[in-house]
Amino acid sequence: MPHVESDGARIYWEERGAGEPLLMIMGLGYSLEMWGRVVPAMAEHYRVIVFDNRGVGRSDVPAGPYTIAGMAADAEAVMRAAGVERAHVLGVSMGGMIAQEFALSYPERVHSLVLGGTAFGGPKAVPASPAVISLLFARATMAPEDAIRAMVPHIYDAHTPRERIEEDLAMRRRTLPTAEGYLAQVRAVLSWSSEDRLSRIKAPTLVIHGETDELVPPANGRLIAERINGAELVLLPQASHIYFTDQPEASMAATLAFLRRHPMP
Repeated sequence: MPHVESDGARIYWEERGAGEPLLMIMGLGYSLEMWGRVVPAMAEHYRVIVFDNRGVGRSDVPAGPYTIAGMAADAEAVMRAAGVERAHVLGVSMGGMIAQEFALSYPERVHSLVLGGTAFGGPKAVPASPAVISLLFARATMAPEDAIRAMVPHIYDAHTPRERIEEDLAMRRRTLPTAEGYLAQVRAVLSWSSEDRLSRIKAPTLVIHGETDELVPPANGRLIAERINGAELVLLPQASHIYFTDQPEASMAATLAFLRRHPMP
């Protein structure tokens, strides 16, 4: 099982498929298994590289604090370990923040950028409601099953088939992070912003967001798209924060169409 050393932590990564490389970065508290619906479809067209952020899954859980910049460096270490110089980069939620930082810190490594269900952080971002923010912190001290189910109404759309959500929750039970790793990631998110730097991103960019997202309100997607020159914005109806579970076909179609418009030479 491949690991790469990055700033004192062992980062676990995997790859599937062949073709142009696509680095995918997962969000807060989730392991790479959360890509379960996405990787098989993407791997039919791309060489998909996925990994566990520090603090979750099969990566190490070093003592905090973590930073978004540090997790972007972890992503860059994974790319080096995979022998990839340049890739399409896709990040969702916190992974979208890491992807923004990656594009700013390593612009030569990014051919195109997909930012899903994310924000630019800081005081100008549109926050979740106080109740949802409080719940984010409270989950760290909840019983495991309560922690798994607490966010469901806020991150899945009401129209999504329950059996599909239950499949995600079963994965979540297998890969629950420690409280220490989870809170270290939360604090990294809260201490970061790219708002005044987004105009520096030159890679072709797709911003994709669910219209009913209560964790990262969709206005954040609009704000990011306004600040990245030429960025495309796709708002998915009947999709919340986990938009690739709520609308797997529509989100996959939008992402693949964008990537195909920006082939690597």
